[in-house]
Amino acid sequence: MAKRVIFLGSKPIGYQCLKYLIQEREALDVEIVGVISHKRKEFDSMEDPGTLAVENNLSLYNHLDELPECDIIYSVQYHEILKQQHIEKAKQIAVNLHMAPLPEYRGSNQFSFAIIEGKTEFGTTIHRIDTRIDHGEILFQKRFPIPENCWVEDLYKLTFDASVRLFSQTLKHIVSGNYQLLPQQLLEAKYGTSLHYRKEAAKLKEIDPTWDKEKIDRYVRAMSMPGFEPPYAMINGAKVYFTRS
Repeated sequence: MAKRVIFLGSKPIGYQCLKYLIQEREALDVEIVGVISHKRKEFDSMEDPGTLAVENNLSLYNHLDELPECDIIYSVQYHEILKQQHIEKAKQIAVNLHMAPLPEYRGSNQFSFAIIEGKTEFGTTIHRIDTRIDHGEILFQKRFPIPENCWVEDLYKLTFDASVRLFSQTLKHIVSGNYQLLPQQLLEAKYGTSLHYRKEAAKLKEIDPTWDKEKIDRYVRAMSMPGFEPPYAMINGAKVYFTRS
């Protein structure tokens, strides 16, 4: 019997993963029984998973409470935290693709914090969903080196590509149940852990001109994401923006 899958997602990464799931559903013996998407104004509407769902005659839902029972819930950059009653809709497992290594970077702004903190390694993770943010056991993870003097835009692109590969390489294993669950707590002694929220980005954008050159460089590289307000310094009461030349 085909595995019944619900897909939750947004942004270009959600679009690419749903596209792959649609392409492979017959080979994997999967039935996509529902999709919930969330449009972000910063991203091209042509890369909206909801649009892709409509184009492929998939059931598109507006709220988690509407979802039918299924075998697997797969979340990719979905913006809501699932409650226990939503997680329980999946008889086999509910998983999330988080574009960062875990347990180091739970939540948002992971690319920026990795650069600010001078990290030399990053990654992407598929983990089981529980009721806490990016907290459940790890199924699969891919780590890679961060290039020297990396900008946030470049780290995002590296992570995007690694995330699409991880999704496509492991999807068959998730569908078949061929995975082991690794509690994140077992990795915290080695990697540490943190939880960040989207609202923190606004404070990180303000650069103090009295900082040393190396610190200013890290913060400028970390906060210069195209489509968002650039980092700045307040000079004589006015914002002076830093841009990538």
